Amino acid sequence: MAFDLSNEIKLKSISELLGMNFFIPSYQRGYRWTKQQVNDLLDDICDFKPQKDEWYCLQPLVVKKNKEENEKWEVIDGQQRLTTIFLIIHYFNEMWIGKQKINEPIITYQTRNDSSQFLKYMKVGDDNNVIINDRNIDYQYISSAYQVINNWVIEKKKGKFDENEFQSKFKEKTKIIWYETDPKQDGRDIFSRINMGKIPLTNAELIKALFLNSSNFKLGNSNDEERIRLKQLEIATEWDIIETDLHNDEFWLFINKEENNKETRIEFLFELLVGKSTNTEDNYFTFRKFHEKFTDNTEQNITNNWKEIKRCFQTLQNWFENRELYHKIGFLITLGEDIESLIEQSKTQSKSDFIDFIDDKIKSKFVNIQIDGIEYGSNNGNIRNILLIHNIQTMLNNGKENSRFPFNRYKKEKWDIEHIHAVATEIKDEKDQKEWLKEVINFIGNDREVADNQGKTKTIKADDLKNKINVFNNKQTDFEAISKDIRSYFGDDEINDLSNLALLDTGTNRGYKNAIFPVKRKTIIEKEKAGTFVPICTKNVFMKYYSPKIEQMTFWGEIDRNEYFNDIKTILENYLLKEDKQ
Repeated sequence: MAFDLSNEIKLKSISELLGMNFFIPSYQRGYRWTKQQVNDLLDDICDFKPQKDEWYCLQPLVVKKNKEENEKWEVIDGQQRLTTIFLIIHYFNEMWIGKQKINEPIITYQTRNDSSQFLKYMKVGDDNNVIINDRNIDYQYISSAYQVINNWVIEKKKGKFDENEFQSKFKEKTKIIWYETDPKQDGRDIFSRINMGKIPLTNAELIKALFLNSSNFKLGNSNDEERIRLKQLEIATEWDIIETDLHNDEFWLFINKEENNKETRIEFLFELLVGKSTNTEDNYFTFRKFHEKFTDNTEQNITNNWKEIKRCFQTLQNWFENRELYHKIGFLITLGEDIESLIEQSKTQSKSDFIDFIDDKIKSKFVNIQIDGIEYGSNNGNIRNILLIHNIQTMLNNGKENSRFPFNRYKKEKWDIEHIHAVATEIKDEKDQKEWLKEVINFIGNDREVADNQGKTKTIKADDLKNKINVFNNKQTDFEAISKDIRSYFGDDEINDLSNLALLDTGTNRGYKNAIFPVKRKTIIEKEKAGTFVPICTKNVFMKYYSPKIEQMTFWGEIDRNEYFNDIKTILENYLLKEDKQ
């Protein structure tokens, strides 16, 4: 939904709500806050330790001026919080303050004619109990909430509790997001759209309001109105362009992980500029921190803040469009590198120095990793990173190509470290065993000489192997023995190092059933034709790209493994210098 320029947004402290007149229309549901919700609000404010200019931020209160009574505010959304705020203020007046009472807000519920009087005379009895008014469900919840407030205070007073400090924090250091809509708009319609999610009061939408508020632009003469309208239009248009670009998943998942999804993606830029809250309950941390950047509501302040956002976006866009930075930064972000620190570093360095910095970052991911001895199992995290950078750098090294590693597909899909040639065949079901052998027999050609674990050479005769399979199918002889001979025929058995490992999507990998090399090759070709993403180095492996002789495409032997492993070492040479120097 496009932001309505007639809406206004600001932050109001609780003290600014004092004495105001609020009207809760009949389309709102009644007050329903639970004991837990009231306690949580009181605890949050009590535990909040404000620094000099900090405040505790409550969620939005959406209001509009009443048509009939200009000083009365119709509450469209947020009446639960507003009622609780009133109850806390009323408690101050009843229990803590002498003759100089706080000027309480006035709240009237359209469905309850005596509601303002009921709230005004809420009282704690001599026995420290509140009379729970069960005349209707609204009053029952309201009086129960007042009892919760009293019980909370009694409990706090058992320890160190400063009433004046709490009251001051509540009135002056607690602020509500005041979202004022056009009085001409229908409140019921706005309420429906908010609650149906059509008006998402996200951090991004609230920050957008800061930029587009007409009150932030000073009117000097009649020409200023048109100037302001054009400036608002300029920001709104650029905002939409940025948002559209960020909804390109190729771009978005270059700078983000898959789980970091947002309905309004420009909010990610705001988080980069102000940081991200570690408090999951503080839903409007980003807005609150960004609001601090509006030191004064002037056109120049707005312009400077908007330029900062555009610079941040342009930095990310430049990385995305630069093929070298795209691949190297994309790799680092995939491994969890803090993108904020990369942005900060790029601000102070030349392009060449920044690339050197990025290269050093990548090298730091491989310090003390001995790739000659790395084994599948305990080192899978390092193996995955090695295989990933091998694929990425292989694509980057082909300077004549414009192809790019698809981080969006890599992050959206699940990935396994796959044995190129199966190291075990654990197929228990007889039917599955027969299916496995049925496919295998199609690839058995000539006799082959293979080496065992002791390096001794033996000949596996193709006819003998086929006969064993036929015997199994007819008489069910030992499947384990047959499968071991088959694996030896098609490749070196029990190899767990990098020379026998590649990246493959989980769906394809799990469908193999411990398939031999030629079956995997056939499956990968079929999957890629159907649209499955196969990383370039995995595809090269099964196309025998690294092998000096490709007369036989059905085997994955020692020569194949050595050439593949040498390519990994060559491609990663610049990133493994720290290892070589040791």
